Amino acid sequence: MKLLSNIGKYLIMLRIIFSKPEKWKVFRIRVFTEIEQIGINSIFIVALMSTFMGGVIALQTASNMSNPLLPSYTVGYITQSSTILEFSPTIISLILAGKIGSNIASEIGTMRVTEQIDALEIMGVNSLTFLVLPKITAAVFFFPILVVFSMALSLIGGWLSLILSGLTSTEIYVLGIRSFFEMSNVWYALTKTVVFGFLIVSIASFYGYYTKGGSLDVGRSSTQAVVSSSIAILIANFLLTQMILL
Repeated sequence: MKLLSNIGKYLIMLRIIFSKPEKWKVFRIRVFTEIEQIGINSIFIVALMSTFMGGVIALQTASNMSNPLLPSYTVGYITQSSTILEFSPTIISLILAGKIGSNIASEIGTMRVTEQIDALEIMGVNSLTFLVLPKITAAVFFFPILVVFSMALSLIGGWLSLILSGLTSTEIYVLGIRSFFEMSNVWYALTKTVVFGFLIVSIASFYGYYTKGGSLDVGRSSTQAVVSSSIAILIANFLLTQMILL
């Protein structure tokens, strides 16, 4: 019953969030601020994870290629397909759910328990549109950029690991990346990313906005936001794969 109640409150919250902003100038300023906080501040962790995970995927693939019937470019192909289809959109989104989701839930939850949200509503401001809509806009806009960045660095990380270990040549690796490449896979990954970004921000905002109590409750809301958004990403990943690829 509690789950159904939370889903109902979440849907009502979404309907309120997508109201027309009262001041577009303020909205634009807040969107750029959120792009910096949500997107630009996440570039380092995305770059680090992508580079090393791309290297690990390439090395593991190369080390298990004992079948002589497999072409030499298979390593590049598997690295490319694994990165584009699953690693960059899904794993990076799960990592960002922990980083961004907890920050958003803590920020809005703190504003709730310190009565800052109540003050906005007393002044006649739509607090959900003012606080949450810029975050959702920033995530939907910048998450695909982060994922494209992740894809590129993963492939570069795979190339570096293979070259440094002497397992293949640049020409063979690039041939594998280009082999059977389909642009539709990139659009599939970016579509998933937009959905994941929306889920992360909206779910984290939900738990933060409806926080009750004190500082300990803000911490609980932050944990619930990360867990719930991660579960939502996994479910959405399965459903989107069924709808788009199959």
